[in-house]
Amino acid sequence: MRLDHVAYRVADRHKTAEFFITCFGYRIDEKLKEGFDITFEDGTIAKCLVLIPSEKYTENLPWETHIFGNIIEEKQSYHLPPEIFISDGNDGSIVKNWVNKRDGVGGIHHLAYQVESVEEKMKEWVEKGFVEFTTEAPLKCEGITQVFTKPSELTGVIYEFIERGIHGFCQDNVKDLMNSTKGL
Repeated sequence: MRLDHVAYRVADRHKTAEFFITCFGYRIDEKLKEGFDITFEDGTIAKCLVLIPSEKYTENLPWETHIFGNIIEEKQSYHLPPEIFISDGNDGSIVKNWVNKRDGVGGIHHLAYQVESVEEKMKEWVEKGFVEFTTEAPLKCEGITQVFTKPSELTGVIYEFIERGIHGFCQDNVKDLMNSTKGL
């Protein structure tokens, strides 16, 4: 399991993105240069940006590499920093309401962990009594499966489990995930 992305809900996604670009070397994902909007049934909008770390490669790379030094072969874990997902919203939107509850600043909304099987991880966490989930079943789009937990009683954090067949985000899943946390 690896940290896939950190999602922030903030008052100004562009200022927040500039902070991560300037201070941590992130860059805006070229495929989503302008970001994307999620429009909800009530007419409110969440505006989203995806930032990727400077080390991001476009090919799928193994998370473990083999290093051959002298005579001994060593295994070294290779881990890229997580992507960053930033959203803000207009008045009355799920995102803006969440930010307003946090004195207008917002913050980390959830931590997303990439797993082999979202369904298996849900089953395991329910059996162990760790959390409740915001939906009964994972949300699926082509190449991606996701689910949110309710805030953990131990950490106060919302966790997302994500299973990727391809990299990227599915706007339908993002909308459904945001809707699933509307009352949190």
